Amino acid sequence: VQLQACGGGLAQAGGSLTLSCVLSERMFGSYSMAWFRRAPGKERAFVAGISGGTSTDKYYADSVKDRYTISRDNAKKTLYLQMKSLKPDDTAVYYCAAVVAYELGYRVFANAARYDYWGRGTQVTVSS
Repeated sequence: VQLQACGGGLAQAGGSLTLSCVLSERMFGSYSMAWFRRAPGKERAFVAGISGGTSTDKYYADSVKDRYTISRDNAKKTLYLQMKSLKPDDTAVYYCAAVVAYELGYRVFANAARYDYWGRGTQVTVSS
């Protein structure tokens, strides 16, 4: 199982970026997926998660709620993270993660130990 994240780069405060993550798996739709980030000098933190299977639940960290949107295109086997109104504090390496699991709930999705597969990460830098 391979996760390939891309779309990071440099943005100005108030700008936008969209990250994408391709999971090369036939049963992509069955995977629960999430984005995490690691800012300089900080621990990895949950950003957003989206359920797989027949549900369409989405979860967001308070710090990104109303600014970020997580989505998925099962036909393209791709996970997205649309980021708007970017702030310098959003500067981090962003990682996508995946697991075949169907439990729901914010704490479930925010638990990094839950995920079996991780992408390498893509750098997002927001200048003030």
